[in-house]
Amino acid sequence: MKGKIVLEEHLSTTLNNSLWDAGSEAARNGKAYMDDVESRLLDVDRRLEEMDRNAIEIAIISLTSPGAQSIIDPREAVEFARKTNDEINENFTARDPRRLRAFATVALHSPGDAADELERAVIELGMLGALINGYTNVGSADSAQYLDEAPVWEFWDRVAQLEVPVYLHPREALPSQQRIYEGYASLVGSAWGFAHETATHAIRLMLSGLFDRYPNLSIILVHLGEGLPLMLPRLEHRLRMQHEGVGLGAAKRTVGEYLSHNFYITTSGHFHTAGLHSAIAEFSTDRVMFSVDYPYESMAMASEWFDNATIAENDRERIGRGNALRLFKL
Repeated sequence: MKGKIVLEEHLSTTLNNSLWDAGSEAARNGKAYMDDVESRLLDVDRRLEEMDRNAIEIAIISLTSPGAQSIIDPREAVEFARKTNDEINENFTARDPRRLRAFATVALHSPGDAADELERAVIELGMLGALINGYTNVGSADSAQYLDEAPVWEFWDRVAQLEVPVYLHPREALPSQQRIYEGYASLVGSAWGFAHETATHAIRLMLSGLFDRYPNLSIILVHLGEGLPLMLPRLEHRLRMQHEGVGLGAAKRTVGEYLSHNFYITTSGHFHTAGLHSAIAEFSTDRVMFSVDYPYESMAMASEWFDNATIAENDRERIGRGNALRLFKL
């Protein structure tokens, strides 16, 4: 398919590399694999060449996880976000502004500053929304502020005013919550742990009442929705059965209604046609978008799969291009 658009495509910066624990990533994922990933995160020319070879017209790029969310000091995190957005603008998107667009980095330690930085990034730098790597460490590496919690709603108010989407990207669970993976370090991140952490975070957003206050918010989920297309009907059924119980949140509608109205999902890193069919059945073709997860995944592998997946050609056009054009007003 010609003219594909991808939107979970990662980069790094010199500043981010100075803070990134590459050693633990290499231990879990393999040194050769991570060496290749790290070189591609910084290489704009190779990114554009691979886009050309795989008929990808536009890539919406973003800082690799965990980014600003893992910085403990709030002032340092806010400054990191601003410097990162400037570096993305100068060293990446400026190289080919038509084909390389970007999501802003924001530091939710200070929701007001995050809102201001998002507005600056969108209006001054031409960024298309924000990508947030799950929870924010506030106070220590083993503490979390999730995006549904009260202090963050100041940020959501600005997102609603700007009418831009937010990409909810995974990160590993808090260290104190990783006991179940002990002895199986390969499961902590993208192989398994990301799905559980991010799907639960998305459900928190649905139950919080956030989408009742801001009904037009758009949240993008990775990896074909981290299992939610399959599991959400059971979740909705059990919540309905537990309606007299506690801890149900403030939501006025069902989780299924929020999922189908406020969420989009991408194919990033999940190149499986049966899973795509399931996602389409739950979301409709209008809320699924093609993506790769480069450089953690291969543009060639993702494109070969998608270009030949057993779906109708008009659905391929929507998922591969049309939905992104509409959502991002490209």
